[in-house]
Amino acid sequence: MRHHRGEMDTTPNSAIELDEPHAAPASPAPSGAPPDLTEARGCLYALSQPPLMLFLAVIAGLLAITGVHDLLL
Repeated sequence: MRHHRGEMDTTPNSAIELDEPHAAPASPAPSGAPPDLTEARGCLYALSQPPLMLFLAVIAGLLAITGVHDLLL
C-alpha cells in the first residue's frame, strides 16, 4: 500500500518545514554571560515548586493515613 507523504503526515512540524534553515537569534548572548537558566535548573528546582509540593504532601498524607489505619484497625 502506497500513500502520499502529504496525506499521511499529521505532525505539526513536517519534514518539509524542518528542511528550512532557522534564523539566528536576534541578539546573541555576550561571551561572559551565564548559560540559559532554563537548562541549568535540575530536579531539585522542579521538586521545590509549590504545586508539586502540595501534590506530594497530599499523597504522603494519604499514605500515612492508610498506614495508620492498617496498623490500628
